[in-house]
Amino acid sequence: MPLVCEIISVGTELLLGSITNTDARDISQGLAEAGIHCYYHTTVGDNPSRLREALRIARERADIIITTGGLGPTCDDLTKQTVCEAFGVPLELHEGTWSRILSFFERIGKPVTENNRRQAMTPVDGVVFENDWGTAPGCGFRVEGIWVFMLPGPPKECRPMFQNCLLPLLKSLSGTTIVSRNVRVFGMGESEVEDRLRSLMERSINPSVAPYAKEGEVTLRVTASAQSEEEALRVIQPVIGEVRALLGDLVYGVDVDSLESVVLDLLERANVRLAVAESCTGGMVAAKLTGVPGASKRFMGGVVAYAREVKVNVLKVPDELIDKYGMVSEEVAAAMARGVCDVTGAELGLGLTGLAGPGSDGSSVPVGTVCVALYDARNGTRQTLRRNFGDERGRVRTMASLTALDMVRRRLSG
Repeated sequence: MPLVCEIISVGTELLLGSITNTDARDISQGLAEAGIHCYYHTTVGDNPSRLREALRIARERADIIITTGGLGPTCDDLTKQTVCEAFGVPLELHEGTWSRILSFFERIGKPVTENNRRQAMTPVDGVVFENDWGTAPGCGFRVEGIWVFMLPGPPKECRPMFQNCLLPLLKSLSGTTIVSRNVRVFGMGESEVEDRLRSLMERSINPSVAPYAKEGEVTLRVTASAQSEEEALRVIQPVIGEVRALLGDLVYGVDVDSLESVVLDLLERANVRLAVAESCTGGMVAAKLTGVPGASKRFMGGVVAYAREVKVNVLKVPDELIDKYGMVSEEVAAAMARGVCDVTGAELGLGLTGLAGPGSDGSSVPVGTVCVALYDARNGTRQTLRRNFGDERGRVRTMASLTALDMVRRRLSG
């Protein structure tokens, strides 16, 4: 059976919300990689009695317990003493660690105090993880069939110690590997995606298929457990094929970073450049594209044409076109797309105009209406669409940006 781990994060500052618990996230990701299940995250303050209670519960339901935090030199850093007392494991001075601590303080020119010596106390006959990123070592022991590991709390120490010291040990204990591949979907909501894939999801156990939604798109995580990464990938591949068959071109990539990264890759393959003219999105499309390293090779730039004057004077959208069709229209979006190609010399141009709300502009255009156009300067063709994304301003702008990028993606991959 797969091993089960529980993570116990120690620190009152976590409960107060003063800092975000990134340690638990990083460790959970590594546990999945090692083929170890993590069913519970527990957070307790710097309180020995509550930590003892958390340990009592964890040892009844986990094969491995990992604690983070509370290994420092101050009086409230009581994790190591409390954990070892709870499991009846004595502490002893670890000479190698103590020598490293002495060298560290000598190097920085500060005196060593008695509480620093506490950091060099480790479980008798346990494992010690030297801290190349701070002073407090990590450590662990095994008692009554349960492995217990203690890691420092600061992320700059916890993350590398886990990756370099503990994770290899956990992989050797597990003997299995869990591999996930992420299928990225745009153009359909989570509930509709789940409805279309329900039969596949219900009969898929290993690998499993699970949807995860974020604003504007859905990620399908296909996860398999096997003896090796190669075997896990082998059993995953047919399921990904079924997902593609059921969702078609709604799938924009597998294990890709983002829609904008896919667009830039397609632009590179097609050897064409893109520019954007944005009104309601206020530069969001440009920001997404320029957030990808190397975007300058294929993204020429953008114009935020929020006011009518900018549309007319910079993008050369005819006044009479706006008067006839209105600022929020497919015709104006198309003129903006063509105008930005003329301004930048790009082969492809995007034009976006809309009413993000929450209030009306006094016209007959419903709040949430967005018009997007893609112009191809190579042959003078254009493609337009009109959508309504509701009355929440942030969502309207996000969906408009993603829809515009997806229009380019479909054009170049078609």
